[in-house]
Amino acid sequence: MPRLTAACLIAAAGLVLTAGNIFAAPRVEPWSFQNIDENEAVNYAGEAVPPLQQAEPGRGERVMKALVEAYPRRVEKAEFRNNDWAVLMRGVWYYYAGGKLLPEEVLDRADEYSPVVFYSYQSELPPWMEPSPEQAARFREMSSGNRLWNLRQRSLFFFDALWRARNRNEAYERVKSIRFLGHPVMVHYAILEELSLVEERILAAAKTDSQVRSWVNNINVTEGWGWRNVSGTRSRSYHSYGVAVDILPKSFGGKETYWQWAADKKKEWWNIPYKDRYHPPDAVIRAFESYGFVWGGKWAFFDTMHFEYRPEVFILNGLELAGDG
Repeated sequence: MPRLTAACLIAAAGLVLTAGNIFAAPRVEPWSFQNIDENEAVNYAGEAVPPLQQAEPGRGERVMKALVEAYPRRVEKAEFRNNDWAVLMRGVWYYYAGGKLLPEEVLDRADEYSPVVFYSYQSELPPWMEPSPEQAARFREMSSGNRLWNLRQRSLFFFDALWRARNRNEAYERVKSIRFLGHPVMVHYAILEELSLVEERILAAAKTDSQVRSWVNNINVTEGWGWRNVSGTRSRSYHSYGVAVDILPKSFGGKETYWQWAADKKKEWWNIPYKDRYHPPDAVIRAFESYGFVWGGKWAFFDTMHFEYRPEVFILNGLELAGDG
C-alpha cells in the first residue's frame, strides 16, 4: 500500500475512510518525531516528554547492548572500540555514531544522515490531553510537506544489514506469505515465530472476550511487506523489510485511524481524542507488544492499525517482553 510522506521511527499510517468497507488508498509513511527534529520528542497525547537523548551519558552503550539483546541470532556482541560503542553483525562493526549506527567506512560521512533515534514508549496509553496552542502549532508545522522534504536521509545501514534487505530483490527473497488471523500477509521470515505467538494469544483471548472476537471477525485485510521509501523523503519504510503489519477492518465505524487521512479531510488531527480514534481491543495490543511489536496508536502522529517489530524499543524503555512463549 503506497505511502506519501514522513520518516520512520515512532510512526503512524492509514487510509482516507470513514464508516463502511475500506479500500486500498495512498498512505503516509510513519512519522518519527526524532527524525523530524532530532532534539525533540512529543508524547502521543500531544504532551511534551523527555526524549531519549543521543548525548545522554551511557546512551550509546545502552542502545548497542539493547540491540544485542533484541536480535541475539544476528547481532553477536557489543563492544567499546575506537572511542565509541559498536555492535558486531555478520563480520561488520556498526558504530553508535550519535545514534546513526554506521559501519566504519561511512563514519567520515556521518553528517549526511539523521540518527535512528530510539524513542520513548510507554506500557499504557496515557490519559487524553488536548494539545496546548504551542503544541498545536508545532504539530501543524511538522505535518507540512515542505518540512518533511527537507529532512536528511535516516541512516539505513544497520537495519538493511539486520534484515538482509538492501534492495527490493533482497527483501523479496526474505519474505514469506502466511495466513495471520485468517488473512494472507507477507512478512520477513525472521518474525514468523513472533507473529505466530501473537496470533495464538489473540485467538485464545477471542474465545472468552467478545470484543476481541468481534475485532477478529471484522478484519478486512492485512498488509505487510511492500518495498518503498517514505514518499517525499529519502528514508525507507519498515514495511520494506517485512517487519510491519497493518490490520485494516471492514469498517472504522466513523472513527479515525491515521493522522494523515484525518488531515486530508481538513481536520486538526492532533485534537482528535481517543474516543474518536479506531483502536483495537487492549488484549490485541498487549498480544503484539508482548512479542516486540510497537503499536502506532501510541504515537502522537497516530496510526492505530499499524504494528511494527521493534523489540529494542521495549528493552530500552524497561518494558518486559514475553519469553519463548
